[in-house]
Amino acid sequence: MSEKKLHQTLSEEEQKELLEKYDPEAATRSVKGIFKWIIFFGLLAFSVFQLYASIAQVIPRQLLLSIHLGFALSLIFLLYPARKKNLKKNKVAWYDIILSILSIVVGAYWPIMQEDIVNRIGLMTTTDFVIGGLAILLVLEATRRAVGLPITIIAALFLLYMYYGRVMPGFLAHRGFDFDDIVKTMFFTGEGILGTPLYVSATFIFLFLLFGAFLVKTGVGQYFNDLAVSIAGKRTGGPAKVAIFSSALQGTISGSSVANVVTSGSFTIPMMKKLGYRKEFAGGVEAAASTGGQLMPPIMGAAAFLMVEFIGGISYWEIAKAAAIPALLYFTGIWIMTHFEAKRIGLRGLSDEEMPNRKEVLKKIYLLIPILTVIVLLLSGISVMRAALWSIVATIVISAIRKDTRIGLMKMIDALVDGARTALAVAAATACAGIIVGVVTKTGLGLTLANGLVDLASDITNTANGKLLLTLFFTMIASIVLGMGSPTTANYVITSTIAAPAIILLGAPELSAHLFVFYFGIIADITPPVALAAFAAAGVSGGEPIKTGVNSAKLAIAAFIIPYMFVLSPELLLIDTTIPEILWVVFTAITGMTAIGAGIIGFWMRKIYWYERIVFVITGLLLIYPEGMTDMIGLGLFIVMVALQFFMKKKDGGQKTEVTA
Repeated sequence: MSEKKLHQTLSEEEQKELLEKYDPEAATRSVKGIFKWIIFFGLLAFSVFQLYASIAQVIPRQLLLSIHLGFALSLIFLLYPARKKNLKKNKVAWYDIILSILSIVVGAYWPIMQEDIVNRIGLMTTTDFVIGGLAILLVLEATRRAVGLPITIIAALFLLYMYYGRVMPGFLAHRGFDFDDIVKTMFFTGEGILGTPLYVSATFIFLFLLFGAFLVKTGVGQYFNDLAVSIAGKRTGGPAKVAIFSSALQGTISGSSVANVVTSGSFTIPMMKKLGYRKEFAGGVEAAASTGGQLMPPIMGAAAFLMVEFIGGISYWEIAKAAAIPALLYFTGIWIMTHFEAKRIGLRGLSDEEMPNRKEVLKKIYLLIPILTVIVLLLSGISVMRAALWSIVATIVISAIRKDTRIGLMKMIDALVDGARTALAVAAATACAGIIVGVVTKTGLGLTLANGLVDLASDITNTANGKLLLTLFFTMIASIVLGMGSPTTANYVITSTIAAPAIILLGAPELSAHLFVFYFGIIADITPPVALAAFAAAGVSGGEPIKTGVNSAKLAIAAFIIPYMFVLSPELLLIDTTIPEILWVVFTAITGMTAIGAGIIGFWMRKIYWYERIVFVITGLLLIYPEGMTDMIGLGLFIVMVALQFFMKKKDGGQKTEVTA
């Protein structure tokens, strides 16, 4: 395949259609005329304001969040139609203009009235009540349009719970709050809409989304694909390994699993199909790898930035460092299983003619410098905001080395506009999540549900480990169900406030509990029946969506196992451990993933029979669990199973199954 043919096989229009179908955040109007320029300059002004706020750091928090919210809401109503069927219309409806103007009024209220609001010391006027109530309604509607209906319904139910607390049954009952209290909490304190989630959106997340937009303008996305092909293309089943490698890198510049699938998958999935991978397997590989991009340090999903604020007293670098081994195991598991699948059906790697020019690829290795800049700056202890700002500067400087990567003035403006556009849905999601946090904080629901989960587990088992495992299982189900209809940020906010406390109550480290819900919120994107990333991959591959989802979940099996392991044994998160212990944990865990991969695929050196597959999976689980006795038993079993594979390979003739369509 020539380098030209290695470029995306889906047109930009086809990619846009897929994104609109499976990613609510991408379903925007193509506005013409005067409103096209109003939106353009609005987005540009949004980015310029955020950059000024981040550099100067002189705007009071409440004012910053109010202006951030005003920008986001007003632009959402101009860009996102009330109904999807209106997407093809390139005009802004009259009622959307009114909603956009009202959003500007809401966003400007705090900056204009700040002194008066503060001097009243919590007393609300009629105007306050109207503006606050309007803010709640606008946030709910903007979230419905830009993020989706599920999270909007959840937030609305939480508001109803806050009001009807006195009539709730059993342990859910509370004293209840009237409309004045609800509005005051939601818009005139730091516990509601203008709370921690929106603060993280207005600071850390916005800057990293902007950083990603600048990286895209340098051509880093395509470079990741070319680099992945150069490294992994010639290996057994090369295209699948290219998908894993490039998607892990793409996760650095894309905060969306679906967007990652469509952009990198339009390049990798056709390659996999051409070499003989089944449609559903090819789509599954891309969906699993693209979703894992949010788990991959140094720049993880947006919820990781929320974690810094929610846990408190911990730096982003500590979170990224803790997530390193689990992420390594996740991608190792996918890599191993694609390798065994390729061997099982006898697939080759790419030929010399199908490979890109390695010399040309290496000439652009400097494009990775901005990402290395993030790592170095975070490692040095600099703040996350400063690291993001300097990384944007590094991107602009590094891009100037070659003409084809250079970011001129127009590309800079486009990057600022694209970054702001990407941030709109995040702002809506975090504002809506703030409603949920406000209700949980005000009603004490978090502790109530945490105690309820623990009591439920206690009713089933009396052992400490049994209680913890059951609580983890209940939390996993809740995280996956919520994640099926919510973005990762909103999912994490909900589960970290109502489920993570239960895990912490049972003695797990706070970081382990938060990463647990973070993981399961993300892999909801590849968990049937509502696996949006897998469905998007099926749209690219032409495969059956549910089968693609099953394949992606199977390939991502590590993500269903590892979170349990790092809660039960925090050594996997580098908590209270030494370098020799870390090396041993990594060795046994990777060996364990190899065993699990062989068991799930049913092939290694030869075909693996069903009873051997069970032994392989058990061996893998024993090795992944970081405990001395289980490691020794697991290693013993692993050596025996590998020996059996080796000695029986000749007898079985290294059986391969037939390639199926």
